[in-house]
Amino acid sequence: MQATRRRDTAPELALRRALHARGLRYRVDVALPGIPRRRMDIVFPTARLVVLVHGCFWHSCPDHATTAKANYAYWTTKLRANRERDLDTARRLREAGWTLMTVWEHEPPQSATERVVRQLAHQVLQAN
Repeated sequence: MQATRRRDTAPELALRRALHARGLRYRVDVALPGIPRRRMDIVFPTARLVVLVHGCFWHSCPDHATTAKANYAYWTTKLRANRERDLDTARRLREAGWTLMTVWEHEPPQSATERVVRQLAHQVLQAN
């Protein structure tokens, strides 16, 4: 687990490159007030939009989740705690007035970028 990157993973970098190519500017690896010990992957502060890039294994993707064969009890507990933390993070963001988008590592960066662009446009329309 020590070799697992906390930020700048390949799926995250691919999404950031695609967003940047569309002319979007954002903040990276941001700690938000009121949400301790958690950092957001991509943040659009003005639109109050957070994009989290989840790995299929670490966050138990509904399409690609796998079960570890070795040390089953440890990994089951670990992945359950990750899911619970994800739900808590989503709840805290909602309560603080942020919109959360989750992008899974298997999602092509271009389609994820289109979803983010649509959400940003929606947020801007709501603000006006």
